[in-house]
Amino acid sequence: MGGARGYVKLDKDWNHADWMSQLPENLWDLPLCNLAIPGSHDTMTYCLDLCSPLLVSSPLVLKVLDCIMPCVVRPCVYKWGTTQMMDISKQLDSGIRYFDLRIAHKKHDSSDILYFAHGIYTHLTVEKTLSDMAQWLQSHPKEVVILACSMFDELKSDQHRKFILFLKNLFGSRLCPYMSEGPASLRTFWKQGHQVIVSYDNPAASGHKELWPKIPYWWADQVDARKVISYLEEKKLSGRPEGFFVAGINLTEDAKFVLTHPCQSIRTLTLSNYNLFLDWVEKQLPGPGNTCLNIICGDFVGVNDFVSVILDLNRKLCERWP
Repeated sequence: MGGARGYVKLDKDWNHADWMSQLPENLWDLPLCNLAIPGSHDTMTYCLDLCSPLLVSSPLVLKVLDCIMPCVVRPCVYKWGTTQMMDISKQLDSGIRYFDLRIAHKKHDSSDILYFAHGIYTHLTVEKTLSDMAQWLQSHPKEVVILACSMFDELKSDQHRKFILFLKNLFGSRLCPYMSEGPASLRTFWKQGHQVIVSYDNPAASGHKELWPKIPYWWADQVDARKVISYLEEKKLSGRPEGFFVAGINLTEDAKFVLTHPCQSIRTLTLSNYNLFLDWVEKQLPGPGNTCLNIICGDFVGVNDFVSVILDLNRKLCERWP
């Protein structure tokens, strides 16, 4: 297990749409937080709306510039805010099981329609997207998804209440109640008919047993891939959190980098560094140990072997729990 490629890889015809049910049976009784799970960072940015306004929470200087020259600011926000290319169904089919969902309400919208957002809002609504996911789960009854809902820009208490009610009605008995002792195993999820874990990063979740607290996300906030890896290695040395947690192999630009790299985008930046990230991922180990990883989250998850490399890590668990 010491070498980066010294383990058995998955068969090429392994179906990522049903990878959980196709795991070796000796892994069905391990807690989900001990498995290697692929996730998408800023999941819904594949459908950002170039014509939408900036978020209310955007920096003041950006909003002022947008008033002066929106034809420059909006394309720039779009270019650096788009971190995914595959729609939600394709991400599910590809094996993604952790979804980073940034929820927002448009300030001057008199309706309660919610969108996703990253700098600007999405075309697709939250209701449509999650309804599509619920339909997909019906066709894949042994797959479990983790929905990390956060940001909630411009959501008032009544809108939180309605959104939480929508989640309960949509997923019903498939919602897994929060387990303070940590997530159960796949076998237990299947037995109880649970398929959806909702992490709700807002005080509005208090009192709702169906909602889980915020899942820790190791975010380096760096534009240099080597610094991201160095940060993750340091976090590993401090020990893994209890339960679910995310290691983010995503790059983060700042204003200086954007201004000095006018021909770059988050896509070109990410793809030019992906081999370095995946080489690092191949050396990792899932499981309960202090330096083990759980959810690994990235950008542009469908353009390379991102999912396959992460799922291959679960083969290492078979060597430890034969």
